[in-house]
Amino acid sequence: MDKSEAVAAALDIVKAQAGARSMSEDEILSMVKSIADGILAMADDCQCQDSEVAGGPVLDPKKAVREASIVCLECGRSFKVITKKHLASHNLSAEEYRAKHGYKKTQSLVCKSLVRERRAKMKDMKLWERRGLKAKMEGA
Repeated sequence: MDKSEAVAAALDIVKAQAGARSMSEDEILSMVKSIADGILAMADDCQCQDSEVAGGPVLDPKKAVREASIVCLECGRSFKVITKKHLASHNLSAEEYRAKHGYKKTQSLVCKSLVRERRAKMKDMKLWERRGLKAKMEGA
């Protein structure tokens, strides 16, 4: 973001503020300057963070899989599940992502709590018993 865009955004904010209450000319000028400076500072911080993220993994792959989330090691965003669609935005498949960051081929890209919930649900469904009953019925 350049300075003119920051000043334009600051003018819009101050204009709305001036419409809500009366402000002196000095107040308006100082508020525009401080808001524009703040917008530029935030834009600079965002650009610095983006360049750090693009440089490589945000954290250790072992620490990326957490209880309630999994962190994408490409962009640093947190998810419950890292989907194929998200990995496609990084031009990676799930297999390529696992290989790049040192995960086992069987490692699921899902947070720990969701894995536990899915495991419990499958255990409750007892699909192996249904399969056995179906085979007995067909054989009889």
